[in-house]
Amino acid sequence: MVSSPHEAMHRIFQEYPGLFSGVSEALGIDFPPPVSVTVLPNDLTETSPVERRVDTLLRLDPQDGEPLLLAVEAQGRKDPDKPASWAYYASYLLTKYRLQPMLLVVCQDRATAEWAAREVSFGPRQWPLLTLRPLVAGPHNMPVITDPAEVRKDLALATLSAITHATHPDAGAILKSMTTVLRDTPQSIADPIIELIAQGLGKHPAAQQWRKLVAVDLSFYKSPISEEIRDEGRAEGRAEGAARRAAEDVLDILEVRGIDVPEAVRERVTGCGDPEILRHWHRRAVTAPTAEDIFTDE
Repeated sequence: MVSSPHEAMHRIFQEYPGLFSGVSEALGIDFPPPVSVTVLPNDLTETSPVERRVDTLLRLDPQDGEPLLLAVEAQGRKDPDKPASWAYYASYLLTKYRLQPMLLVVCQDRATAEWAAREVSFGPRQWPLLTLRPLVAGPHNMPVITDPAEVRKDLALATLSAITHATHPDAGAILKSMTTVLRDTPQSIADPIIELIAQGLGKHPAAQQWRKLVAVDLSFYKSPISEEIRDEGRAEGRAEGAARRAAEDVLDILEVRGIDVPEAVRERVTGCGDPEILRHWHRRAVTAPTAEDIFTDE
């Protein structure tokens, strides 16, 4: 099943086709910046029943020299079958487009990134037929960007960096630098970045940090995630209000009946946020001889 981080790690190259220039520079690889980029169909299926799709496929046309085919693969875990698939992609793309292919693998954890970066040879040990050598971007080599000035230099690269560093100890500072810049960024540019980061962080704890930052720092935006966060906040507020009123009802019944309510009982009732438990205590409060007795038969 394809995860949301998987989608974000390659889809960002479709949203920002020039991103590869920033990535290759960050990785210390010299590729000339393209003057045009074309998103190509990612279907590599032949007439056989086996369906093969690369995550994202781009054609990069530099000012001088031959065009380059860039296949972007998002990889979430080690998969021993992947190198053979990647070798197939390279061979197929070279055959179909007659252009030199390049494979960029994007990862969120160091172990997977280091595995993906290994050279893999195919053929007999005595005479390997071909060698696969992907370019890999991950937490081991992508820049950690916590300075808003650096974010402004290349928003697309900063976005990919935030996604690849989802589990970094400084994830909060990385994300804060993004919202600092996005506050002054036109909404048409900021919206897809907000969504890509939310998607890319998936279920990592940093995802909740991002949602809170968006709700506070970017509260004026109307992107889907910001609206979702505000809806969740309103729903949580209503639920908390209902629980508070239910707790007050329990205590009111006991006080009207003239039953002493110890502080420990009061704290337990007011600290409960479960509507079902509060309803049970409410019913018990009508007949319980002491305040502590509302907790019996739980």
